[in-house]
Amino acid sequence: MLKKLISSSLLVAFIATATLPVSSTAFAAEDAPKKAEKKKKRTKIPGPAVGKKVGKAFAAYSEDRIDDALTILLDIETSKEYDRAYVDRFIANMYATKGGSDSKNALIYLNKAIKPNVLNEKEQSDSIKLLADLQMQEKEFKSALKNYADWMKFTGEEDANTYVKITQAHYELKQLDKMIAPADRAIALFKEPNQNPYILKLTSYYERKQYKNAVTVLENVLVLFPENKQWWIQLGMFYMLTENYTKALYTLDLAYKQGFLDKETQIKTLANLYATNDVPYKSAIILEKYIDSGLIARTDTNLYTMANAFHASQGLVKAAKYFGETAKLSNNPKHYRRQGMLLQQSEKYSAAAVALQKAIDLGIDNPGRVYMTLAEAYFYQEDYKNATVAIKKAQKDPKTKKAARAWASYIRDTAERKKKI
Repeated sequence: MLKKLISSSLLVAFIATATLPVSSTAFAAEDAPKKAEKKKKRTKIPGPAVGKKVGKAFAAYSEDRIDDALTILLDIETSKEYDRAYVDRFIANMYATKGGSDSKNALIYLNKAIKPNVLNEKEQSDSIKLLADLQMQEKEFKSALKNYADWMKFTGEEDANTYVKITQAHYELKQLDKMIAPADRAIALFKEPNQNPYILKLTSYYERKQYKNAVTVLENVLVLFPENKQWWIQLGMFYMLTENYTKALYTLDLAYKQGFLDKETQIKTLANLYATNDVPYKSAIILEKYIDSGLIARTDTNLYTMANAFHASQGLVKAAKYFGETAKLSNNPKHYRRQGMLLQQSEKYSAAAVALQKAIDLGIDNPGRVYMTLAEAYFYQEDYKNATVAIKKAQKDPKTKKAARAWASYIRDTAERKKKI
């Protein structure tokens, strides 16, 4: 259940914050791209005839007539390499704007535009990056990785969001070990802390079952984003996965005090941690509060857990009460026996006798022991007649026969002495 909860929590956090799907190529800081020395090129523009038709297409595009713009562009014939690349790039952008099934056409035309490397530098770099982004969208992750690398090599630039996309692509390719380096590079490049690369690192470590590394990521990110309740909850859960129950309790207790725990599973986890860390009273009262509020379902299982917690903290009266409620839902004789035993300890002998008899009527195992306690309950009410009936039945059980005989004598002697026989 814990792994399912964490997995569910991770998924929610990922969808809420990630900018694209997830993955990456391994890039270390020393692998940062260095722009090759280039001679400064003269800026190229399309020829007059091509430029005139492109202008008409742009006018149509400006009026949101994308199909009209495409019709004009697709009809353009060119003789110069740059003009062809320029028009193909414009066509690709139109198809990308339409989206959907037309994204495939955008990829075709972008590849055609980029291949001869004749576009102006900004046009070429933007086209390479757009191509990679569209390939991510179309789930062509290997090609996207290549083109992000080509873009960085061509421009000599690094970009934090690009490294996030690279990390994400590796995730989609199940290359989990390759996610860490680009995610770290993204973290280093963001001017303001960004949660996305941390989410990806956490995903990588979690899916590889490297829980201690995941804890380190969460400890770091919680310092940066203490207002995000999801990080508090996940850190507590990962402490549990690494069996550090003291830190798990400390973390989730702080999350609870800030109002971050608002789901049944979260409150029950905190209650369980109180019990695990020998604070059963807090476990009991938090369960009582949220069972009464309705956040935690009033089932026999939840009531039984709460009753045990009250018992462990010596809250015998409440423990008896909730074992009784548990028994009414479960109709389990063991629950009635627990209720009866605790009522007996609390000197509520009449109520104890009712609960113990119910346990017997439902077919409790080892009935001799229950009859012994039932006899005691009647004895302390000075109901020696029923005490005698109960103790005789206890004598029929081999496990309690010897002790029951001694008790029978004591009950008889007391009854005679008090003249109530």
